[in-house]
Amino acid sequence: MKKLLKYNSCNVLISNNLFNELNYNFNIIKNKRILIITNKLIASLYLSKLKKLFDSVTNYLKYIIIPDGEKYKTMTTVNNIILILLKKNYDNNTIIVSFGGGVISDISGFIASIYKRGIDIIHIPTTLLAQVDACIGNKNSINHKYGKNMIGTFYEPKLILIGLNFLNTLPKKEIYSGLSEIIKYGIIMDKNFFFWIKRNLENLISLKLKLLYQCVTTCCKLKVNIINKNKINNTSRVLLNFGHTFGHAIEKYTNYNYWSHGSAIAVGIIIATYVSLNLNIIKIKHAKLIRSLIIKAKLPIIGPKNMNVNDYINIIKYDKKNNVDSINLILPVSIGTAKIFCNVDKKIIIKSILDSKQDLLSKI
Repeated sequence: MKKLLKYNSCNVLISNNLFNELNYNFNIIKNKRILIITNKLIASLYLSKLKKLFDSVTNYLKYIIIPDGEKYKTMTTVNNIILILLKKNYDNNTIIVSFGGGVISDISGFIASIYKRGIDIIHIPTTLLAQVDACIGNKNSINHKYGKNMIGTFYEPKLILIGLNFLNTLPKKEIYSGLSEIIKYGIIMDKNFFFWIKRNLENLISLKLKLLYQCVTTCCKLKVNIINKNKINNTSRVLLNFGHTFGHAIEKYTNYNYWSHGSAIAVGIIIATYVSLNLNIIKIKHAKLIRSLIIKAKLPIIGPKNMNVNDYINIIKYDKKNNVDSINLILPVSIGTAKIFCNVDKKIIIKSILDSKQDLLSKI
């Protein structure tokens, strides 16, 4: 199976096995210098196969291996890679290939967007989360001590190559992590997809290829539809941040060590749902459906035990969606619909965090 999507000038190829796509037109990289940025694990599993895939179109292919993990998504890592690029005199004819998960694609895309005022970037995402979300949308960012993804650019890749075969070597916890972003799409923009996920969740976790292909393709289509409307920020695009305000706060509080992005976003989705409940925006039955699907996906619904209300508030006040002292949140209105709400009452937010800690929905 193979699917080719397009947003703006970028092609998105989705296939069961990327290394079998030797018939794809790789003229975009013909005779160019290729620099692959990846991590140690992905390099050990797949780097030799990727090099073979590109052998027919380029005589110059090098790679850089960087540490994996959100805590390395920093200016220090960016500077180290740029130093290598400069010392080796990589020119504007270079293409960077990000080969890994969301951390790799964020760092690589950011570097491509700023090195010599912009060089080409190709994304090859190897995690479920990166395939359905991180690699699509032109967003590239690194973290700062004041919060996640605080420094970044919008920069369109030349090509995105998604191979479902990479998911076979993922730990189950990484599959669960990716499910949070998949569930997010259903909650904010596609009711039918939400219930499709609910019906097929076990088979998705088991990596049943036909359903997995359908799921990844649907997520990519939903995001591509939004990106095609506007490359940068518009009302519908902001909805993609659902659950991320609180989720990013959890990641920042735990120093990106103990909580995966997907697990943190799952809790963020739950807290945002409690905010909707406390504002009388969403019906209890819809809130319970969200909670039950998060649990069914083996994702957490309660944040770190030692993270108190003030910890959340002190971090989310720096969220990118906010205006000065106003806290703006993406909140679910019903299954399949979400909206941005501006200047949400801090008391409501505090109550919602406390409600989530008590798992109040289980008692209603």
